Amino acid sequence: MAAKTKIRVVAALGGNAILQLGQKGTYEEQLANIKKTAEHLANMIMSRKYQVIITHGNGPQVGAILLQNDAGQAAFNVPAMPMDVCGAESQGLIGYMIQQSLREIFVEGGRPEIPVATVVTQVIVDKNDSAFKNPTKPVGPFYTEEVAKKLAKEKGWTVISDAGRGWRRVVPSPDPKDIAEKEAIKAMIDAHVVPIVSGGGGIPVVEENGKLRGVEAVIDKDLAGERVAEAIDADVLLILTDVNGAAINYKKPDEKWLRKITVAEAKKYLQEGQFAKGSMGPKVLAAIRFIEWGGKRAIITSLDKAYDAIRGKTGTEIVKE
Repeated sequence: MAAKTKIRVVAALGGNAILQLGQKGTYEEQLANIKKTAEHLANMIMSRKYQVIITHGNGPQVGAILLQNDAGQAAFNVPAMPMDVCGAESQGLIGYMIQQSLREIFVEGGRPEIPVATVVTQVIVDKNDSAFKNPTKPVGPFYTEEVAKKLAKEKGWTVISDAGRGWRRVVPSPDPKDIAEKEAIKAMIDAHVVPIVSGGGGIPVVEENGKLRGVEAVIDKDLAGERVAEAIDADVLLILTDVNGAAINYKKPDEKWLRKITVAEAKKYLQEGQFAKGSMGPKVLAAIRFIEWGGKRAIITSLDKAYDAIRGKTGTEIVKE
C-alpha cells in the first residue's frame, strides 16, 4: 500500500446505525437512519485528517431477506437462495444506502470529488472451526415448535427454543481468518476511495484447493471488522454501538463505565463474564485483538459520539498497557 498521509480508521457500525428499536424496517426508515449515521462519518472524512473504511451489521436486513425467501418459495415456488447469497444481497442494499447518503453530504459540503464504493466482501473461515459442530447463532424468523421441527427435518436445520419467544434456526458462527478482497480494498484506499466492506461480518467462505465456497454461517461483524483493520494496516478500530462504551456490573447498583483500560484488564473482565456474549463481548474481544496485533487505538462508543471519541473525549478506549 501507499504510505499513509492520514490516520486510517475502520468504523464498525452497529445495528442502530441502520434500524432503530421498534421500527418496522421500511426502506424509508432505514434510509433516514443511515443519513444520520452518514453525517457522523462524513465529519471525520471531510476533516481531511482521517481516512475512513466503513463496515456494518446486517442482522435485521438479512433476516428480512430470509423471510422473503420463505414467503416467495411458499406462495410462488420461487427457489430460495442460500444464506451466503442472502448475506451478499444485504451487503448490496445497505452499501447502496450508505453510498447515496455520503455522496449527498459530500455534494452539500462542497466535496463532490470524494468517491464511495461498496465491496461485496468474502471473509475466509476455517472449515474445521469447532463452531460448525455447535451452531449457536439464531437467524431468521420465529416459528412454533411444530413448524420449526418440521423445517429442521426437511432442510437439515438445527433449531432451538429462543428465550421463550419461539423457535429459531441456529447456524455456526466461525472465527474470521482473512479477508478475500483485501487487495482490492487496499487499492481503493490508495485511490482515496471511501470503501464500505465486510457488511454483516462478510460472506463466510471456506478455501478448498485454491477456490472459495460459501457456507451457511454468520460471522460476528466486529471480529470481521478487526480482521479488515489488520488487513489494511489501520491505525484505529472504532466500534460504534448504541451505548457510549463498555461497563462492568452493567445495569447493577455498582455499575461502572470504563473510560480507558489495558488489554490485561479487558481480558480479565471478559473472562469474568462482565461483557455479554451476544453484544459487548465480541466488541471487547475485537478491540483486544486489534491492539495485540499492533493497532494504535481501539475505541468503543455510541454512534453519535464517534467524532468526539476519536478525538479522545469520550467512549471506552482499550490500550496496550
